[in-house]
Amino acid sequence: MPPVERPLPPYMQVVVALRSAIESGRYQPGDLLPSDREIAAEWGVSRATAQKSLAALRSEGIAEAQVGVGTRVVALPTPRHASGQDHAVSVRRSGRIYRQGEYARIVSAEIAPAPADVAEVLGIEEGTDAIKRVRVTYGPDDIPGSASTSWFRGEWAEQAPQLLVTERIVQGTWAYIEEQTGLSVAAGQDRISVRLATEEDSELLGLTLPAAVKVSRTILRDVDSTVVEYGVSVSGAGRESVYDYDVSA
Repeated sequence: MPPVERPLPPYMQVVVALRSAIESGRYQPGDLLPSDREIAAEWGVSRATAQKSLAALRSEGIAEAQVGVGTRVVALPTPRHASGQDHAVSVRRSGRIYRQGEYARIVSAEIAPAPADVAEVLGIEEGTDAIKRVRVTYGPDDIPGSASTSWFRGEWAEQAPQLLVTERIVQGTWAYIEEQTGLSVAAGQDRISVRLATEEDSELLGLTLPAAVKVSRTILRDVDSTVVEYGVSVSGAGRESVYDYDVSA
């Protein structure tokens, strides 16, 4: 039998929340983070757990302890590349696809013939009409962090017409498809690889060629394994992906 999946331990849930608050600009370098007493009261954890959370942030180098004062932010985390999992969690928790401070510009939204790799994932014939949306995502620093292309089945154009409009869909494209079609996204998969940047990557992200980029391919499926969205996201150097996970027995 497969093992039962466990959520992150309590102290790491606090770490993730505080790190996200720092990334979003809620806490700036020089600002004091909540004390262990405040964390314990807000999160309903013990002071020992709260202290462990603050210690973890200090070990990451983004906070430091000042005697008689508290724990102060000393540096911003390395800019992150949000994965498909990051976006999916954000949609389910907040109803919004982007974290605070992030925003996107929709470059194009159109019907296009599906390339071979897209057709294989969507389960359609190569060259069949599919919906293609291209966007560039920016961080709080207004610097492009990633360029992504999302593909959807062409027959959804009538049910979900906003997919063909070059305006942001606040709740995210797949959450919008859920609303319009009755499908329910139940599982996602991220596939990560590295390649050299193309001219298109350079234009969208402002890269100087030659440059290496990270490519994240995200597949979201409903409970019947129907692919709801196939997305390909490209990010340049200077951004890292962070995955927090539990490895306890």
